This record gives sequence, C-alpha cells and structure tokens, in this order.
Amino acid sequence: MKYNKKSVRAWKILSFALSVFLKVYWYRFRRKSESEWERFWEKTGNQFRELLFDLEGLLIKVGQLLSIREDLLPKSFTKQIQDLVDQVPAAPWEEIKKELEKEWNRPIEDILLSIEEEPVASASIGQVYKAILKDGTEAAVKVQRPAIRSIIKTDFRSLAIIFWFAGHFAPLPKGFINFNLLFKELKIVIEREVDFKKEMETSNYFRERFRSFSNLLIPRVYSEFTTSQVLVMEWVDGARITDIDFLEKYQISRKELSEHVLRVFLPQWLEAGFFHADPHAGNVRVRSDGTLILLDFGMVGEISKKDALNFQHLIQAILFKNYANAVDALRELDFLLPKSDAKHVEKLLKEVLSIDFNRFKEMDILAVKKEMNDIMRSLPIQVPTRFIFLGRSFVTIEGMLLTINPDEELIDMIKPVFMEWINKNYPNKWKLVLTWIKAQPFIQMFQSTFTSLVELPGRLLDKREEEQMRSYYFSIYENQKKQVFFLGILAALSTFFGMHVQNSYIWQVSSGVVGLSLFGYILCTWKQRKWLKRK
Repeated sequence: MKYNKKSVRAWKILSFALSVFLKVYWYRFRRKSESEWERFWEKTGNQFRELLFDLEGLLIKVGQLLSIREDLLPKSFTKQIQDLVDQVPAAPWEEIKKELEKEWNRPIEDILLSIEEEPVASASIGQVYKAILKDGTEAAVKVQRPAIRSIIKTDFRSLAIIFWFAGHFAPLPKGFINFNLLFKELKIVIEREVDFKKEMETSNYFRERFRSFSNLLIPRVYSEFTTSQVLVMEWVDGARITDIDFLEKYQISRKELSEHVLRVFLPQWLEAGFFHADPHAGNVRVRSDGTLILLDFGMVGEISKKDALNFQHLIQAILFKNYANAVDALRELDFLLPKSDAKHVEKLLKEVLSIDFNRFKEMDILAVKKEMNDIMRSLPIQVPTRFIFLGRSFVTIEGMLLTINPDEELIDMIKPVFMEWINKNYPNKWKLVLTWIKAQPFIQMFQSTFTSLVELPGRLLDKREEEQMRSYYFSIYENQKKQVFFLGILAALSTFFGMHVQNSYIWQVSSGVVGLSLFGYILCTWKQRKWLKRK
C-alpha cells in the first residue's frame, strides 16, 4: 500500500477539521434550521468516512471511537461512521517479510517451517498470517505495517492541533467535554496498541484472570518470538460469534452463549483492572462445542478500584429499583452534569427504568425507539472521558448479544448473570437480602415516615430557635431604622429652624445630618433585606 507524504497527510486532516469548524460557525451565525443542520452533519459524516478510508492508519481507530459518542456528536454524523470496519488493503508480502527478518534479526526460515503469504486479517495497524513453527505447531503471526509508527506520529501531531482548537473554540458549553483529557487517553490506548510486547503482557493477564473458566480459550503467546512489532501466538479456529448459521448448525444454545459472554465481560466492567476495549465479532469467536475464544488484547482500558465499586453500586441500585442510590452512584462516577437536581434525575430514571418493554413489542418499533431516545436525552448525563473506551466495550457487546438473541431484552440477559456474580463476590446473603428489602417502596415509605417522626422534635426546636434568631435580628435592624428616621426628622426640623432665624450654620449642618440619616436608613433597609434573603 502506498502512503501519502507526511505533509500531505497532515494537510488533509487539518484542512478537513478547519472546514468543519468554519461551517459550524457559519451555520450558527446564519441561524440555520434543524433540517439544514441535519443535512449538514450527514454530509460531513460522509466526507469524514471517505477521509478515513483514504488515509487509513490511526484515523480508522479515531472514527470507530467517535462513532459511539452520540452523547457528544450529532446522530446524523455518527450514523455515517457506525459500521466502520478496521479492515484495509494488505501491505505487499515482500515488505512484511523484511519487517519479520528485521525484528527477528535472522531469516524467517530459521523460525518458521512455513507461512502463508496471504494474510488472514489486515487491519490499520497490523496484519495476521497463518504459519507453522519449526516444531510443527500452528501459529498466528501478527506483524505491524511498514512505517505505521511514523504515520501514527504524524496523525497525533495533527490531532493534537485539532483537539486544542476544539477545546478553545468549539461552540460547546464550557466543561462539556475535556478535549485535553480525551486526547491523552486516546494517545495512551493507541500507543499501547502499537507495542506488541504490551499486548503480550495484557494477553497473559487475561489468561491468568480467567484461568478458572473451562469453556473460554485465550491463545497462548510465544514470548521467545515476540517483539514490539511482531506477535506470535497459538493458532485457534473458530467462527464469529454472530454467525447465526454456525450456531444453528452445531445447535449451540444462544441463551447459554449470551450468558457465557456476559460472565466473561461483566467482571471486566465491574471489577478493578483491565477490560477488553475492542470486543467486536472478529475478536470474540466460538467453537463448535460452544467454547468462547477471546482474541486481540491490543486495545484495552483500565478501571480504578473506586470506579469499580461505584459501578457495582449503580448496577445493584438499578436492579433493585433504588433510584436514589442510582443517582448517588452516577454522581460519584461524574456522569451527572454540574448543578443537576438529584430529585429530578431520580424521577427521570424511574420513568426510563420502569418502562414495560412487553407492551412496546406490540407497537411501532421506530416510535418506541424515538420515545426512548427522547427520554434518555432528557437525562442530565454526560459520559466522563475516562469511560469512553468502557462505553465502547459495553456498546459492542450489547450489539453482539442483540444479534445473537434479538427477542431478548438486555436487562433480562444481564440480571441472572449479575446475581450470580453478586453471590460469588458477596457470600453474605443476608446483606444482599437486606439491601433488597430496603429498596422496596413500602419499606422506603415506612423508613421515611419513621425518620420524619423521630427527627420532628429536633426540627421543631431548630425551627423555633431559627424564628427567635430571625425575630432578634429583625428587631435590631428595625431599631436602627427607627433611630436614623427620628434623627432625620429632628435634623429636618433644625434645618427649618435655622432657615427661619436666618442662621446659615444651623441649617447647613442640619441639612448634612438629614442627608446622612437618609443614607443610613437606606443602608439599614438594604442590610435587613439581604439578611432576610440569606435566611
């Protein structure tokens, strides 16, 4: 594949971004209608898609990331890039062979008995070949594309300029998205993906983490042949998990397969540690006996202990319909927008999560989807930058499960697996039962009433003390106002007296006192009102 020169590549990226910014400001200035904005973003999405396929490299990854950010980008834009596949034309075998021999520092015949020259997969960063090692073992050899590191460096320089410009000049509410943090996280993930030694470490981490799963296969990596640009691993055969014909041919239970997928991914989303950030159907495969195969650990994210605990609280609160706790968990995770009203969010969550999906099955699916989207958009929720790749992982698995089980609701699939996970990680069943009991409406109502009765005497005392304080301070300000008022009256009388006896000294001094009294009265009134507002 022939790449453009760095300067031309950078210019294409920057000129496209600049043209989009200018058009956005022009549309805002001209106050374009909603339909005109819709057409603009649809056209821009198509142009962006063409640019991605033209330049390939890092930009394919960026496009895949942006395609799941409907919370930040117009839907008509993301719709154009939702089906992006990281599949690009293969680099010539001669170039790949040179890369292998350069990394191994010897002829490939010294390590491989044979290798197929046509790749079995060709993505933006690397290509995968089927080979046989000297000892006769079948292996998968993943090789980085020639000059990919140089291309990524050029793309990151261009993206750094675009993200800086967006952070300072994009017409978005202040603090709506941290572009600097988004760029840093994207850079960390991509740089990890182009270091195959890190991918080997991550693959070993997942093998160890899920070693107790009997029907899960994660290929072994051959460290003696792996470098930062070449990854050699065990070859495994399996069909894409979304291959329905394969599932039916071997009579694989879709329900059991879906639950198995969730058993593998739910702990990744809820527990501290790494999670697979790119689990598309090409990376999640299945064998004829139902064994799950997990591939490609180049793109991963990490969850902190604090976030993992809050995610657990959120899922538990949703399943037990404890919406107040769900709001608290969302706030701890930074999902709620600043200054959002907790009671309002709680009410909206209850509306969203109390929907009767069985009733919807008899209705127009497009109308239902629109209603759901309207409700979700009404929630004052943002996706924190640190969860972008977690969202990518969840959305990808969600689409996968709905493809396998189109008639099942996602919440119905998750609930039994989550309860199984709860029982495994929280052996104290009584604590779980108590949590469920406390979440019941009648218990919450009783608890609220009982708490109100217990706290009533204290609140009455506080109220009485508050009223006494209000009365005390109000009296102070009123007395001050009366004092300056009477002083003003006396000064006014003195002014008239001075004018009557034609004594300029008396009436001038008295006039000054009248002015001071008026100012004092206004000042006392202002202070009194300010105090009342504060209370």
